[in-house]
Amino acid sequence: MSILNNLAQWLPFGKVPEMDAQAVFKRLQKNSIQIVDVRSKMEWDKSHIEGSLNLPITSLSINTIKQLQLSQEITTVVICLSAHRSIPGVRKFKQFGFTDVYQLEGGMLSWWKLALPISK
Repeated sequence: MSILNNLAQWLPFGKVPEMDAQAVFKRLQKNSIQIVDVRSKMEWDKSHIEGSLNLPITSLSINTIKQLQLSQEITTVVICLSAHRSIPGVRKFKQFGFTDVYQLEGGMLSWWKLALPISK
């Protein structure tokens, strides 16, 4: 991979598949989704979606994905605060073989705006 391609995968710009907060919430209630929060541990500790796993974008690797026992067979939603860190997160998951992967449209800001349940 060239240096430019390597750098480009981390840019928080461009299009990746998205799922809105209501759809994520409905899928979460049916246990048909896994949520990976790529914000820092400090951000996650303050407020996160119950059932989500914290995997800071700076630690995202095939090894950390294996440690968390994430399944490539389950729909995966990558989230952050405002849907910027999740863009490279989705790209990395796709690079690691995940095919049904999305970012939370609008990030946690959209989740909070709808007053959907959180854990602290």
